[in-house]
Amino acid sequence: MTIRATTALRRLALLCVLPLMAACAAAPKPEMVTVSSSGLDPARAKMAFVEVQQKKAKGQRVWCVPFARTMSGVELRGNAGTWWDAARGRYARGHEPQVGAVMAFASTRKMPMGHVAVVSGIVSPREVLIDHANWERNKLSLGMTVVDVSEANDWSQVRVESTPGTLGRVYPLNGFIYPGTGTPAGQETAG
Repeated sequence: MTIRATTALRRLALLCVLPLMAACAAAPKPEMVTVSSSGLDPARAKMAFVEVQQKKAKGQRVWCVPFARTMSGVELRGNAGTWWDAARGRYARGHEPQVGAVMAFASTRKMPMGHVAVVSGIVSPREVLIDHANWERNKLSLGMTVVDVSEANDWSQVRVESTPGTLGRVYPLNGFIYPGTGTPAGQETAG
């Protein structure tokens, strides 16, 4: 398939997904993204948004784990706090953000089950956008800013945009889980 045909298919897929995104949450902030979010699979994104809509229509809770699993294709089960260890030997893991990767938050006293989100855009080496569910109870949050505030620039400590334009408290991050079976350049599969 040519690059032109691939681009046309991505645009068509986005036209299908965008109305669902608008219905689920506030619109993402594309003006902030300097690297495109073309690494996200539009079919998976559509499936994730449809699942959220179906759960809400049935009065069911929307959780971060099923949303991240469907959106990314990282087929892990269990609480979000277990994903980092569960990915060992199954998926490449690392400390560099990549569009489509799962951002695995460490469990804390405030977040005992951990949290997972999907990187939807790269703004700079220390700022990304994420799509995730249940950061705000039972809601989908799209295009939220996350900033690496770690002293070593290694994405071990982050601040998440909790309301537009406001970064919340510091959260520990285990790292990123990369979909697929290959190892992205510069990443290791070991813990």
